Formats: sequence, structure tokens, C-alpha cells
Amino acid sequence: MCVYLTVGAVGLSGGATAAVAGGAVISAPIVLGAVGFTSAGIAAGSIAANMMSAAAVANGGGVAAGSVVALFQSIGAAGVSGATTAAVSGAGAAVGWLASFIS
Repeated sequence: MCVYLTVGAVGLSGGATAAVAGGAVISAPIVLGAVGFTSAGIAAGSIAANMMSAAAVANGGGVAAGSVVALFQSIGAAGVSGATTAAVSGAGAAVGWLASFIS
């Protein structure tokens, strides 16, 4: 018997879930940089610029603090914090450890 986390139509075991979570933490700044959320700010003409424009229009001229655009720019500028990395890693380790008893 295995513990599965269902992501869409794909079931993942505890170890695979930990690997996916770890990969997401590592790849987030890379992917966000590729779409325009860079350490120098939002790149002109990028997907990020389009998102920022839409958010600003929707909020009457400014991007709201705590919005998705603001969060992505924070991650793009500074990377994922140590606390976030530790939390995701710890959760993945816990799921893997629990799955080892069940499978």
C-alpha cells in the first residue's frame, strides 16, 4: 500500500512528491526570470510586463501589495527565501518518511 498525492490526473508517491516540491522551489526563480520577473525589475515587453499592466489597470493604476504579480516579482528579485525552502523541504521529507511506513 502506498500513500499518493494526486496532482491533476497524476498520482505521486511520497518520495516523488518530495522531489516535485524540491524541484519547484529550485526552478521557481529560473522560470520567473524567464517570463520577465528579474532581479533588475520587470522586463519590458515580457509576459511579466503584461501581467503587471493588467494588474495595474484592474487596481486603478497600481499593483496591489501581496498580489500575484508582487509575489512573483519578489521571488524573481530575491529568490525563494530560506524559510520557504526549509518549509517545502521539511514537508517533502515528512511525506516521504510517512510513506515509508505504509508502502
